[in-house]
Amino acid sequence: MRRRALGAAVIGNVLEWYDFAVYAFLATVLAKKFFPGGDELSALLATFAVFGVGFVVRPLGGIIIGRMGDRRGRKIALSLTIVLMALGTVMIGLLPSYESIGVGASALLVAARLLQGFSAGGEWGSSTAFIVEWAPPQRRGLFGSLQQASVACGFLLGSLTAASLSTWLTPAALEAWGWRLPFLFGGILGPIGLYMRRNIEETPPFKAAVQERAERGIASAAHGWRLAARALGFTVLWTIAYYIFLSYMPTFLQKHVGLDRTQALWSNTLALLVLVAAVPAAGALSDRIGRKPLLLASCTAFALLPYPLFAGLLSNPSMPAAIAVQVSFALAIALFSGPGPAAIAEIFPTRMRSTWMSIGYSLAVALFGGFAPYVATWLIARTGSPLAPTYYVIGAAVVSAITIATQRETAHEALR
Repeated sequence: MRRRALGAAVIGNVLEWYDFAVYAFLATVLAKKFFPGGDELSALLATFAVFGVGFVVRPLGGIIIGRMGDRRGRKIALSLTIVLMALGTVMIGLLPSYESIGVGASALLVAARLLQGFSAGGEWGSSTAFIVEWAPPQRRGLFGSLQQASVACGFLLGSLTAASLSTWLTPAALEAWGWRLPFLFGGILGPIGLYMRRNIEETPPFKAAVQERAERGIASAAHGWRLAARALGFTVLWTIAYYIFLSYMPTFLQKHVGLDRTQALWSNTLALLVLVAAVPAAGALSDRIGRKPLLLASCTAFALLPYPLFAGLLSNPSMPAAIAVQVSFALAIALFSGPGPAAIAEIFPTRMRSTWMSIGYSLAVALFGGFAPYVATWLIARTGSPLAPTYYVIGAAVVSAITIATQRETAHEALR
């Protein structure tokens, strides 16, 4: 039963995050299709702004779907999120371009991203709670890391799809019709994930929490907000690093390093492959030595490495250098993403985990991660320096390091 539940959650997560992430990997094409031509920078900024809009509604999705997960069960919440994400993804694949209907195309793109963002807001907290609650007590780090490994697999699948299309199609064909294929493919995958999720059992801790809630009543909102605030501080670096180094980097490599679209996407795909492999190893290690050592090591890496690695890449603009830099950042992200899901889930008691973890995490992603590609593009345009995004990452590392350093180690405690 545990293996079946874990498989349904992980595979559904891969499909869900493929749908959400493929937008970023085709940003330079979408900029031409959905926004006015003539000013390439403005169109790219608008595209990343719409990418960020998808994150604005994630807290709302976290509240509504997360509460559904805490009240009616993780299973129904996870089934709903995969349906909504598939609908938003297919909608993008079918939209008319700006050339056809003008600003209406931009508005419809925003609507599709809002639907995807609402779904993602409920997905992350519900799937994390589900996976961690099914884990054996001594292996929560490993099991929880599979949630992040599956997110990375979704990004990997999106990057691999975009890279393959860029390799197989001419630039003209990709911009004319090829860009639609990844979004239509995501719609096909949705029913597969839904079928798997409809045939899983609720977690034992959730079943126990239902009885406890009946006996003790509803947890206080004030307590929930305090824990959500801690989760927000915990997540700041996690989300900024993820979306700067794994979503924005293909665009950065094209605009400032001189790689073509195909090279940039393959470099990103290799880094994601490393991340997928490294995350479970970090999660398993956190079960042995604790969550905090790995989390603080990641914070230290992101405080010290971004500036010199970006400077080295800009002074040696080549495909091998780009791969080396992205793999380095992927390993640093793995140090956080391995223990991260278990560590953040352990902050919350089961009866309020899905709701308040979703709120804290989604607020951090909405405020910092979702607009990270936009902020990076804006900072470079404003300062004239391609190194400017590194300061954003360094500041995030400091915030999360302080939050993590002040919380207790929970790796060897029973799940509340």
